[in-house]
Amino acid sequence: MIKSNSIAFKFAFISVLLWSTVATAFKISLKYLSPEELVFYASLSSFFVLFFVIIIQKKLHLVSIHVKTNSLMTLILGSINPFLYYLVLFKAYDLLPAQEAQAINYTWALMLAFLSVPLLKQKLTFGDIVAGIICYFGVLIISTKGEPFSLNFSNLDGVLLALLSTVLWALYWIFNTKSKSDPVVSLFSNFLFALPMIGIYLYFTQTIVFPDIEGILAAIYVGFFEMGITFLFWLKAMQTAENTAKIANLIFISPFLSLILIYFVLNEPIFISTLFGLSFIILGLVIQQKSK
Repeated sequence: MIKSNSIAFKFAFISVLLWSTVATAFKISLKYLSPEELVFYASLSSFFVLFFVIIIQKKLHLVSIHVKTNSLMTLILGSINPFLYYLVLFKAYDLLPAQEAQAINYTWALMLAFLSVPLLKQKLTFGDIVAGIICYFGVLIISTKGEPFSLNFSNLDGVLLALLSTVLWALYWIFNTKSKSDPVVSLFSNFLFALPMIGIYLYFTQTIVFPDIEGILAAIYVGFFEMGITFLFWLKAMQTAENTAKIANLIFISPFLSLILIYFVLNEPIFISTLFGLSFIILGLVIQQKSK
């Protein structure tokens, strides 16, 4: 594959733009759907998108091979993503303002570093510790509306769910480190295993009612651009990049672009505390990245 930072930049920038829309899309979707319904319909949409990609790339035969040789791991990964991760994340978005939920969710990279110590036997660096203090102080600023020492959380359940989502997402990538399978095939297989679980969970927890067209369209958007296509763009960016670190840094633009959409589309007032807290989180993540 030809390496080109200019090509990688284009794919990465498309990914960043699309990911910047998802916090707004989540909140719009949750006006029409419960978190459980959103997980189901978005996952179903993403399943069909990935299936189409698999067909185009002529990799359908690899799916059965992957499932046969990695059935247990595929079951575990599918249970985490899309099932548990998105269920927890959507519940957090249902309870919190979009600006709070999306900012807290960005600390997953830090959680990845912490969980890699016991699970991958990696060493925790001084930079990781400093980054952790800065990042989680930012979370505290955001979740207490600028009064971090009061410990008066705007919605403690929502904050805990948002933090739990970072644990689940970090675990998903840690378990993925040992995978040598094609990433598109692996992701499609996760959805293949997860959809029945999500469907059963939905059946036993919700009264099954076919959603309004607005809810379906919103779920399709989430499935396409949060769970499916954007991942492929980002993967392409990483594969074609001459310097992956420079391309990966573009992701730090996403939360600030997201705040603009949250303000103009959702009409959600952006708190000064959110800007301060998010700046702390991004600073912490940059310090962590530089220390590696």
